[in-house]
Amino acid sequence: MSYSVGRVAGLAGVTVRTLHHYDEIGLLSPSGRSHAGHRRYDDADLDRLQRILFYRELGFPLDEVAVLLDDPDTDPQEHLRRQHELLEGRIVRLQEMAAAVERAMEAQKMGVDLTPEEKFEVFGEHDPDQYAAEAQERWGHTEQYRQSRERTAKYTKEDWQRAMAEHADIAARLADLMAAGAAADSAAAMDLAEEHRGWIAYSYDCSYEMHRCLGEMYVADERFTATYDAVRPGLAVFLNGAIAANAARHGG
Repeated sequence: MSYSVGRVAGLAGVTVRTLHHYDEIGLLSPSGRSHAGHRRYDDADLDRLQRILFYRELGFPLDEVAVLLDDPDTDPQEHLRRQHELLEGRIVRLQEMAAAVERAMEAQKMGVDLTPEEKFEVFGEHDPDQYAAEAQERWGHTEQYRQSRERTAKYTKEDWQRAMAEHADIAARLADLMAAGAAADSAAAMDLAEEHRGWIAYSYDCSYEMHRCLGEMYVADERFTATYDAVRPGLAVFLNGAIAANAARHGG
């Protein structure tokens, strides 16, 4: 059985012009011609074309492909073995590249896709990536963690600055309430606790129950305690009380 150049082009997914070029440079010359002089390819030609396309897919230039195919010491089985080895090597490299891209994507999804200078400008001496691994280990299975990564991945430096400024403002007003002698379960303190819960929504949806858990973490984890107590000593405990009172006020 023989095939026309158009039929071969369709089977191989190449253009007729490509097959003409292969013929012109002696890389793949059809075994026959029709009475009208048109190229006709047999099964052996198709096998050779398949090997050509394999090597081309692997990045070999046409002149090297010709040398490989016309090596008298290499039989078709050897070509398949060599191509298999080359493909396996390429698969490994592609897997390594994919892993590297995934790591880059993961880092970006963590939400702090800023230059070192921008990070310092937004967060000061605090490194926002410092506890990224811990956060993933503790909360990586939760919907809130997924939301946080998804939402903050889109943040610009200005978005982060606005979020940080809002948090600082809430903390400062809580400290002022403390200084004025207000109780943690006062209406004003609870209102600020509600603002604090809304501020968390920059990252993820925060229920009253979850907000209560966060408040408890602020006093249980010395790192969070230090953050709030740096604004005013005892603020972490005060905020925790305001959060608990606000949650109770809303039935949480």
